[in-house]
Amino acid sequence: MDSQLSLIEQSFNNRYSSWVRDALDDLPDNFTITDPSISGHPIVFASRGFLKMSGYSREEVIGRNGRFFQGPRTNRRSVMEIREAIRQERAIEVNLLNYRKDGAPFWMLFRMSPVFSKEDGMVTHFVAVQVPIVSKKHRRNNGVSFSEDGESGGLREIVFGSCRREVCSDSLLDLDRVLALDSDSRGLEIQDSCEASDLEKQRAASAITNVLSVLVNYSESTGRSVCAQRCNLPGMSFISSSLHISLGRIKQSFVLTDPHLPGMPIVYASDAFLKMTGYDRHEVLGHNCSFLNGVDTDAATLNQIKESIQTERACTVRILNYRKDNSSFWNFLHISPVRNASGKIAYFVSVQIDEGSKNQDRHGLSPEMRQRSTVGAIKVAVRSLSMSAGTSKS
Repeated sequence: MDSQLSLIEQSFNNRYSSWVRDALDDLPDNFTITDPSISGHPIVFASRGFLKMSGYSREEVIGRNGRFFQGPRTNRRSVMEIREAIRQERAIEVNLLNYRKDGAPFWMLFRMSPVFSKEDGMVTHFVAVQVPIVSKKHRRNNGVSFSEDGESGGLREIVFGSCRREVCSDSLLDLDRVLALDSDSRGLEIQDSCEASDLEKQRAASAITNVLSVLVNYSESTGRSVCAQRCNLPGMSFISSSLHISLGRIKQSFVLTDPHLPGMPIVYASDAFLKMTGYDRHEVLGHNCSFLNGVDTDAATLNQIKESIQTERACTVRILNYRKDNSSFWNFLHISPVRNASGKIAYFVSVQIDEGSKNQDRHGLSPEMRQRSTVGAIKVAVRSLSMSAGTSKS
C-alpha cells in the first residue's frame, strides 16, 4: 500500500510543479484525475467540489478506482463505454448514476478527457468532470422557475440533482434538509435515465478546459509538458496506455520497434533498458536502435540482424554496443517479431542482456530463458490487446 501511495505522489510530483494542487483546489468544479499507468487506474487527485458532492474525504478517495462510486443501479453499458474510451484513449461524455458515501444515488453528467505527454505522446492522466444533473421536475417546482445558471442558489444545492420521480420539495430548502431528504429516499424508485441539459453540458466542457489549462501551465516549469491533444511527432507511432501498463510490468531490458515506419523507430523502451544504456526516454523514442552501435561494432553481426528482420524471423547475436557515456558492453541480444491476434507483425522486440551481468539473475534463470520469458510476456500482452480491440469493434 505504501508503494502505491508513493506512485500516486510521484504521478503529480514528477510531472507538475509543487503548486499544481493548490491551483486545482481553487477551481470550483467537481472533478477527479486518474493515472492509467498505475495498477488499478487510481484517482490521484479529487477536487473540493467533488468531495463535497460525494461526501467522501480526500483520504477515502485517493488511490481508489472510479468504480468505487458505482452501485446496483449504475448502468453497466455506460460503465463499459467509459472503459472502452479509456482503452482507446479518447474523450467521452455519458449520463451516469453514482452513489454518495451515505448510499444515496444521484445522476450526473460524466465527461472524461485524456491528458497527453508532449514528450512521447503517451497518456499521462485522465480528467473526469462530474456535473450534477438537475431534473426538469426540479427546475420548475410548483410554478416557481429556477435559473439553470444556479443564481437561484437553492436549486444548485439540491445537488446532486437526483432524478427521482418521488423526490420534490414545496419550496427552496437549505442544503442540510435536502441532503436529509435525499438520504431518506435511498430506496425510492430511480428513473432509468436522466438527460443533461445543454447548459450542464456546457459546464462540463468548460470545467474540462479549466482543469487542462492548469495542468498544461504547471507542467511547463518541470520540462515535462502535457497537452490536451496528442502531438504528432515525426516518425513516431504510439502504443496504448493499456499496452504500456502491461509492458511496464516486465522488468527485463527491451525495446519495441515499429517495422511499419521508416527507419523502424523505437516506440517503447523499458526502464531497465534506459538504466543499462544511460539514455533518457525522450532520447530513445522515435530513434532507430543504431545509436547503440559504435566504431568497433561488427558489421557482419549488423547484417545478420538486418537479414532476420527482412525474413521476419528471430535471431540471437552477441554484439558490441555503447552506452550514452561511450562505454562499451557486450550485448547478448535476442530479436523476435511480435504478431497481433490476426497474425500480422505489429512490432519487433529486442531483448538486451549485458554479458557482464548476465549470470546475476536472482531466479537462477539462464540468459536464454530470461529472453524467451520476456518475449513470451510481450507477445501475450500485444495479442490480448489486439483481441480485445477486435471484440469491441464487432
